[in-house]
Amino acid sequence: MRVGTGWDIHPLVEGRSLLIGGVIIPHNLGEAGHSDGDVLLHAIIDAILGALALGDIGTHFPPHDDQWKDVQSASLLLMALDLLQGWEIVNIDSTIILQQPKLAPYILSIRKSLAELCELPLDCVSVKAKTAEHMLGEIGNGRAIIAQASVLMQHSLSDNETTLDQWV
Repeated sequence: MRVGTGWDIHPLVEGRSLLIGGVIIPHNLGEAGHSDGDVLLHAIIDAILGALALGDIGTHFPPHDDQWKDVQSASLLLMALDLLQGWEIVNIDSTIILQQPKLAPYILSIRKSLAELCELPLDCVSVKAKTAEHMLGEIGNGRAIIAQASVLMQHSLSDNETTLDQWV
């Protein structure tokens, strides 16, 4: 088993879509970023890479590299999932911190999007939304968004590998 954690923050600006977990959320502000800015997918990618001890999103998809300019974060997630090589995600737990808009009406859609992207059952994907209670500077003022994610992974045993249970 392995656990990875990820964290990301993006400023919110006019003229961009607010994209969370692959779902467009109606709002007058969206994430500024080199890619599409999906802060939740970025945190999940970091959690996956962390569990695999493969660095972080900036190492694999550097923001100064124009090939990643305006790329869909879902594509980046699929590339990170290609690195699993014998590991499988057991579950994802995540928290989004955003003052406005309220995310409760969109949580199920976000969970379904993540479950589909990661090929997981819906009950293995948790998404929680919190506000900053008008504190924490840019977050509390509604000018930024944070996402945190944890990923639990297990190694898939091949036919010639054994488990401790086989010896007990």
